[in-house]
Amino acid sequence: MAPIIFRKCYTIVPAEPTWTGRFPLAEWDQVGTITHIPTLYFYDKPSKSFHGNVVETLKNSLSRVLVHFYPMAGRLRWAPAGAVRAGILSVNVSHAIVDGQSALHLMSEWGRIARGEPLETVPFLDRKILWAGEPLPPFESPPQFNHKEFDQPPFLIGETDNVEERKKKTIVAMLKLSKAQIEKLKSKANSSEHADPARGFTRYETVTGHVWRCACKARGHSPEQPTALGICIDTRSRMQPPLPRGYFGNATLDVVAASTSGELISNELGFATGKISKAIKNVTHEYVMIGIEYLKNQEDLKKFQDLHALGSTEGPFYGNPNLGLVSWLTLPMYGLDFGWGKELYTGPGTHDFDGDSLILPDQNEDGSVILATCLQVAHMEAFKKYFYEDI
Repeated sequence: MAPIIFRKCYTIVPAEPTWTGRFPLAEWDQVGTITHIPTLYFYDKPSKSFHGNVVETLKNSLSRVLVHFYPMAGRLRWAPAGAVRAGILSVNVSHAIVDGQSALHLMSEWGRIARGEPLETVPFLDRKILWAGEPLPPFESPPQFNHKEFDQPPFLIGETDNVEERKKKTIVAMLKLSKAQIEKLKSKANSSEHADPARGFTRYETVTGHVWRCACKARGHSPEQPTALGICIDTRSRMQPPLPRGYFGNATLDVVAASTSGELISNELGFATGKISKAIKNVTHEYVMIGIEYLKNQEDLKKFQDLHALGSTEGPFYGNPNLGLVSWLTLPMYGLDFGWGKELYTGPGTHDFDGDSLILPDQNEDGSVILATCLQVAHMEAFKKYFYEDI
């Protein structure tokens, strides 16, 4: 692989004066992954029809788009760096500012402005709509608190933390599932007694259940080993009313499906998939609001942040015997054109934690998906084996 060379660095500010002052983050902005999320875009040389300068085009259009997306030009109080850094092209976005949907909204509008087109969707910047600044509204029935994502995740049997597990060397793999392989997995899951005949399991639920089972096998767990799966849910359409179009911030939250390795491995795929489906269905407007109220009443949110958990004995959530799998399947991540054509390839920059995984659509084949997963080196080859053999 050829090395990446930094030719020059620039500081880009909004092209026009914007609102100044403190921009308070909502509770969901301050929990979970709050580090920077890198994404890479590779482009061919500009065609002859493009007469501008690539670097100047990126600089000028970013400056103009930041007028509308000005929170991205600010500084977090706990970090000295800005939220966006752009290069050849790589983008590093602070997850404390936005989630994936909002980050790609920014990228899409940046491309439109670079091409000389008007903004398509104005960002909705008022985060008070997901801010626990008011008392919890009344519900028709007494609310139930079942936010397992706030609980201590399970450790390996006999261990009181996962410090030693986190020290072990990891490796990343990009594994492809064809459309035919996915349909075969879905058929298995939906033919089980755990399936909902009125709905059927989704592609994400099915693939994630498959990954969870394979990880348990590859890690060599004892049957009684507790294991948890973190699932990232976009709440935009689950709120009542739905969040405004273009909501710019973090509107995702993590939910947890839990089981034992023995249950997952001894039962058919539909068992794991059913656990995941049930956890996703639990995310309602009431569920979100109760979670916000809970976080509002916490004196310190650091214990819920992966960034701070890295140095503690309590986290992060990822790591043997647990894993997380984020879906990029519905994100508009492909086709970013700044005026010289669409990207040749785009994908995640890094994965750092054992069990940190995401699934994204194959850029070149309709219906196929790519699993990007990070596991301990000692477990990766076995995982690959089960990942394909168990289909």
